[in-house]
Amino acid sequence: MDTSKLVDLVEASDFDGLIRFIDGVCAARDWPGLVETRDRCVAAETRGKQLFGVVRFAEYRLALEAPGEMAASVLRDGAGRFALGPLWEVAASTHEWAELGPHLESPRMRALVGAERALRGEDLEDAGLDQEVLGLPFSMQEWEPRYPLAVYRSDVADFPSPESPTLQDAELPSPPGRLEDLDSEEALYALVRPWAEESNGITDVTSAEGPALGAVALLTDAPVTAHEASFAEALAHMAWAGASGGAHGSRRGSPVGRSLAWAVVAALADLESVDPAGVGDAGQALHWMLWRPAGAASGWGLHLAVEDPRAGYAWAIQAFDKRDDFFNSDKGVGLGSPGIT
Repeated sequence: MDTSKLVDLVEASDFDGLIRFIDGVCAARDWPGLVETRDRCVAAETRGKQLFGVVRFAEYRLALEAPGEMAASVLRDGAGRFALGPLWEVAASTHEWAELGPHLESPRMRALVGAERALRGEDLEDAGLDQEVLGLPFSMQEWEPRYPLAVYRSDVADFPSPESPTLQDAELPSPPGRLEDLDSEEALYALVRPWAEESNGITDVTSAEGPALGAVALLTDAPVTAHEASFAEALAHMAWAGASGGAHGSRRGSPVGRSLAWAVVAALADLESVDPAGVGDAGQALHWMLWRPAGAASGWGLHLAVEDPRAGYAWAIQAFDKRDDFFNSDKGVGLGSPGIT
């Protein structure tokens, strides 16, 4: 590594030059050099240099590409808030548990990394991880879908949405009576909280008597299309929304999305605990629906309805976000998601 060039770039606060320098260091796989680059930029910040973005980029590249011990060294609460995603998810997307686990001291970081590795096929039930962090097992259940997972690269990330089913025209009934089910509505809202509170998003949740389409009728009077979804499909869409930060909010990560999706099932079914057997049975007993309002455009969106046929109750959510503040209806018509809405 050319230390004198690095010093010159730091002293000049040359952001673009430092980013190119980091690219070169990573291409040479000079991980100690990348750590030194980060450390010199951190030191320069104490002298008033505006190098916050360079420090964050260096730590992102360490999490993504460096050997396990160095990648683990940058994993801490809040790391990656202004990166493409939380650094624990970044690191766990490219490193197996055996590479990262021995170097993680924080029980929370161990649990989050382990949860991501479980989504990617590792069974870590016997790894001694703290299940209270997310409330989930560290292995996949047979009734779960293959969740769409983040793909991180040096300067870009892909966050694929679940596969879109074919939607059919659906006739909405007259709006039914509303129910007061604050716990269930809060669990549904939690899926998209960053869209509404950190971004441009708008969301509406309702509880109703009767079928799923009746709950939808409380949210919109526009024509809709719908698809009777399996529990696995519904889980995939809920987890995708729960992982996302929408247009401008902070991404929370796939394990968090999975946890929030399970919490929805537990709330709707009035479960006392979020255990795999209970969530699996309850989720498969409910009737799930993915729907879309007429005129929905591109963006981030979740349009979901669910019915409990035994109790005669239903719930629905519509949530959407985009990169500007234009919405073409106060009823929620106008935004969809990169996948199903």
